[in-house]
Amino acid sequence: MLGATAAFLVGRYGARDWVGQKIAGNPKFKSIDEAIAREGGKIIFLIRLSPAFPFNLLNYALGLTKVSLKDYVVGTTGIIPGTIMYVYLGSLAGNLATLGAGETPSNPAITWAIRIIAFIATVAVTVYVTRVARKALQESVPSVGGEETETVM
Repeated sequence: MLGATAAFLVGRYGARDWVGQKIAGNPKFKSIDEAIAREGGKIIFLIRLSPAFPFNLLNYALGLTKVSLKDYVVGTTGIIPGTIMYVYLGSLAGNLATLGAGETPSNPAITWAIRIIAFIATVAVTVYVTRVARKALQESVPSVGGEETETVM
């Protein structure tokens, strides 16, 4: 969170004016900028739920918009579900590695059944939330000049 906020601030105070001059006449960016300024926390939260967006680039790019720092930080909490899934996957991989070392749990069949079900549920929830986030994001960003706004999803 601290690294993401630092990158946001670099984008906001280090590049916003320069980039703003370069894209001043771009109606798509203006439309996206206004939507993010209006619904900042919600849109950023939904973007963070989707693994389709490169987080590092997104940190700097959001610094170029009119979103408030508060909305940015609140919205960035959307990384939590994905982080939980990645930690669980790492834990699962660690447990698989210990099987090769000869360590066995007290009841491996039940333990692995619970882990597999939990893994499938985690992936299913992540995929579902990502789809909901994409749909809500597409509805939040208005069309420009009668054309649909392009999304990178």
